[in-house]
Amino acid sequence: MKPWEGRFTGATDVLMERFSSSIAFDWRLFRYDIEGSAAYAEMLGRIGILSGSEASEIVAALSEIAGEIENGTLPFRDELEDIHMHVEQRLIEKIGELGKKLHTGRSRNEQVSLDTRMYVKEELARLDDDLKGLMEAIVRKAETEKTAIMPGYTHTRRAQVIPFAHFLMAWYYAFKRDRERVAGARLRADVMPLGSGALAGSTLPIDREFLRARLGFSRISENSMDAVADRDFVLDALYAAATIMLHLSRMSEDFILYSTEEFSYLSLPDALCTGSSLMPHKKNPDALELIRGKASRSMGALFTLFTLIKGLPSTYNRDLQEDKEPLFQSLASTREAVAIMALAVRGLFIDREAMERAVRMSFMPAVEMAEYLAAKGVPFREAHHIVGTMVKACEERKVFLWEMDLDEMRRYSEAFDEAVFDYVDPRHVVENRKTEGGASLREVERQIEKESAYLRGP
Repeated sequence: MKPWEGRFTGATDVLMERFSSSIAFDWRLFRYDIEGSAAYAEMLGRIGILSGSEASEIVAALSEIAGEIENGTLPFRDELEDIHMHVEQRLIEKIGELGKKLHTGRSRNEQVSLDTRMYVKEELARLDDDLKGLMEAIVRKAETEKTAIMPGYTHTRRAQVIPFAHFLMAWYYAFKRDRERVAGARLRADVMPLGSGALAGSTLPIDREFLRARLGFSRISENSMDAVADRDFVLDALYAAATIMLHLSRMSEDFILYSTEEFSYLSLPDALCTGSSLMPHKKNPDALELIRGKASRSMGALFTLFTLIKGLPSTYNRDLQEDKEPLFQSLASTREAVAIMALAVRGLFIDREAMERAVRMSFMPAVEMAEYLAAKGVPFREAHHIVGTMVKACEERKVFLWEMDLDEMRRYSEAFDEAVFDYVDPRHVVENRKTEGGASLREVERQIEKESAYLRGP
């Protein structure tokens, strides 16, 4: 029997039942639905709608139903639509008329909000743990490889020498911001909506403070109409997930690029790569390519929800049923992608010789050479022009700046002296940079020490 059958004549069309059913995906909320229902039964006992023994009987039966769902012995049926109705129907089957009392003063509108909030809170806590694991992997790899140097790139062109660990820590800080976003999304999901009813609350003295404390929420929703309609917390979760996937996608691209034969800076762990059905020599970075691909789905999930909500009138509308699939998919894919990247970082092989060779066989010292002249009193714009002219001449001769002798350099500026060769040596460059947060070995060590303490916690 459907909860609303008293209002209707005739049965719901079978096609409508199939079209409106969400049990194929919202069954994932069963633990939260049962926990929320158990808390609600206890509350009904506190306010006298149920006796103490009735509340206990309902709670015990709900626990049995949770076991049946976990064991796969409770069949799901389209005609019961969603997880809420499946749990309620099974409760009535188990304990009879008493089961019909549980829904007193309660609406599925607030129920689904409660379940989704509990799910989001728990999944975001797990995602936070996953991010922390990835960040720990990055810091450990940075510590291990902190003396390796490599080219830093802008516009995919060699730009300035950097410690490899500085490159890794750049991604670390992106994920640190992601943890902040996840924490913010979790905070905004931490609102208890039960007691809002369908949209206007109840004439019964629903003990919302008991429900808040019993279900582990930090605060109670302020407005019943807003409570049943609000999916901002889902948008926040999807935005956090999409941003994480964006960062993972870009990091994947770096690793894919740097592990090509053309670069050969890195080698990815075999466990995350596959071969070719035709070409025996291939080692393809499939795991990282899939992260790039799945990132598009997470971004799509966010925009799906934006377009789902933008035209809805106040309070609950059935459209909101469509928020579950993108939410479930996005959070699950994001957690998996974070775990994959942690494995990639832990298993990276770094070819220090290839990196340093790329550093030395380049014109990257031009930046420091211009700064050297500026430190000697040459106006920077003039120094920039002088070194640019030197680079052009070297390109024509097919030599590098460090291959010029001092007499050649002094033809371009009298400010050059023997000290320039040490000044522009790549290893001296990463030792001598002064800027806080810059790509120096000293700053790498400071960041590793500071962030290791952060990851250990207070």
